[in-house]
Amino acid sequence: MSNNLVIVESPAKVKTIKKYLGSSYEVMASNGHVRDLPKSTMGVDVENDYEPKYITIRGKGDLLSKLRKQVKKSDKIYLATDPDREGEAISWHLTKALKLEETDKKVYRISFNEITKPAIKEAIKNPRKLDMNLVDAQQARRVLDRVVGYRISPLLWSKIKRGLSAGRVQSVALHMIAERDAAIDAFIPSEYWSIDADLSLKNSKNRYLAKFQGKYNEDSIEKITVASEKEAQKIEKELSKASFEVLQITKSKRTRKAPLPFTTSTLQQEASKVLNFSTQKTMKLAQQLYEGIDIKSKGTMALITYLRTDSTRVSDEADKAAREFIKSNYSEKYVAQTQAKSSTGTKIQDAHEAIRPVDISLTPVLIKDLISRDLFRLYQLIWKRFCASRMSDAAYSTLSVKIKAGEYAFGLAGSNLLFDGFLSVYSDGEDENPTDKNLEALKEKDILELKAIDKKQHFTQAPAHFTEAALVKALEEQGIGRPSTYSPTISTIIARRYVEKEKKTLYITELGQIVDKIMVEHFPSIVNKEFTANLESLLDNVGDGKLDWKIIIENFYPDLDTAVLKAEKELENVKIADEVSDVICENCGKNMLVKYGPHGKFLACPGFPECRNTKPYLEKIGVACPVCGCEVLLKKTKKGRIYYACEKNPDCEFMSWQKPTDKKCSKCGSYTVVKGSKVICAAENCRHVEDVEKENVEK
Repeated sequence: MSNNLVIVESPAKVKTIKKYLGSSYEVMASNGHVRDLPKSTMGVDVENDYEPKYITIRGKGDLLSKLRKQVKKSDKIYLATDPDREGEAISWHLTKALKLEETDKKVYRISFNEITKPAIKEAIKNPRKLDMNLVDAQQARRVLDRVVGYRISPLLWSKIKRGLSAGRVQSVALHMIAERDAAIDAFIPSEYWSIDADLSLKNSKNRYLAKFQGKYNEDSIEKITVASEKEAQKIEKELSKASFEVLQITKSKRTRKAPLPFTTSTLQQEASKVLNFSTQKTMKLAQQLYEGIDIKSKGTMALITYLRTDSTRVSDEADKAAREFIKSNYSEKYVAQTQAKSSTGTKIQDAHEAIRPVDISLTPVLIKDLISRDLFRLYQLIWKRFCASRMSDAAYSTLSVKIKAGEYAFGLAGSNLLFDGFLSVYSDGEDENPTDKNLEALKEKDILELKAIDKKQHFTQAPAHFTEAALVKALEEQGIGRPSTYSPTISTIIARRYVEKEKKTLYITELGQIVDKIMVEHFPSIVNKEFTANLESLLDNVGDGKLDWKIIIENFYPDLDTAVLKAEKELENVKIADEVSDVICENCGKNMLVKYGPHGKFLACPGFPECRNTKPYLEKIGVACPVCGCEVLLKKTKKGRIYYACEKNPDCEFMSWQKPTDKKCSKCGSYTVVKGSKVICAAENCRHVEDVEKENVEK
């Protein structure tokens, strides 16, 4: 008879843990949270010390009934939910929902970083009490998120449309994307020129393409930017008369450090870059690898450690096992002498180990044919990264050549791999350019012949749009959110249609711009990165037992309440009335109205519901198509991203992501586009910038 009850979160863990503990243990799952704040109300009593009002989650009644029956049969109850704040809170909610405090049963909290037999057995041997600091930290987060969402979201519903939401972390993430997209739209490219010298040794077939570095200034090189074709031509003319002399040859060695094992953030970033996985997909697959996979002939096995972590720490046992594996399979020289440490300045919790395989001897090749392709690819990435983190640095020989040509400096450089170290297992895609063997033939004071000058025009590039991986990195660097929040935050702003995702890239939609504008104008603190990061730090202090969680709410809520009341008053006067268009409904003859739907603006008949006629809204911007002379329309992609195209599309192929103007470039005659308060030539080889009157830009 089972006289011990172990309660976990996920049903996927039940079978694996049951196998390890044997017949004297019954293992059951809570299926996540069993209590939460109600959906119908805010669920926080702001008049009574901000006390949360928890209720049983709908649909959990039968499950709790089964758990209560098993509790009665058991002598000991082990709460084995996930080893983080959320897991600690779930265990606490279970004690309340099952009334464990009122029983004479022995109730323990156990936690483990990996689902293996030794880890489970060790956890059973070393039970502990609930960590109420962690519980309170989760309560503080939940209450903060709830009051922000429930006070601000109705404003968005009333002024824009139902179904929208604001959030403590999601609104900051949206604002970061909005700021980045605005910076890209306003970016003015600057012209610059590269100059390469095609050189050779006398009486030799060897050729060298040396890169322009700047001017010599008392034995040092002064870097200069060649900003125009005129400057490039002047330098070219001077170089044609100059003597090219090898001034200095420097040989040295350098190392390339082994990578750190994965955290949640770095795993999401690397999986996006290497495997093209979304953050959501990465976390879903990692959850399966952690909970256990049914492997043919081997049964259910957990393959990786806990997936929500911001630490790169590794247990002594895992470190020792990895080093022995590397020594046995590669050789002693491949084993790292020291452990690499994180150099980031951001605060980490260090509650869990880094993400690693539970058994390094279970190499990817051994399970390739036993699990699905995507699970294999993610496991392989995690395995290789961890193995590499315990290996020696890669070593390179480098060769640098300085060349003097009159008053100008050129350079040649290259490197060769001397020892592959961790690169024998893991490469992050940063390939090295191998040294041209011909460089070895050069000697100091050699005179080189100039064969040709290759000068090319370039323009500085705008900042890149955020990808999911880049946004996760930015959130982590700013101290916003925690490992468990990155993926759901991104999923939420995409689901709300604030942001559209094209391939890997995130773009703000018109709806996202409207929501962000309201948040910035009326709730600046919510979208302030420094404020949100400081709030995260305070929440961490709660988890560390340094701060009472209700103090944070007491200091936060009154300001939020004041801001909401002020916004409600100000937004009362903002009437978003339906715009009457000049388009006539062909069914009933009425002027159609401009409405706002999930995908943006559309035309609808005012005779609804009798007349249900709708049409796409074709918004003219008052600019003639530079290709055919017809009207240019503001359009949106299916996901909401704004662009501009000819009304005759697809017959006319004109299309622009930037708003075109009716002003022609004074330099080349091409059409121009709006860039902040300026207009810029759309021709890639011109990019001439002009100031214009504001009303002309906004036309």
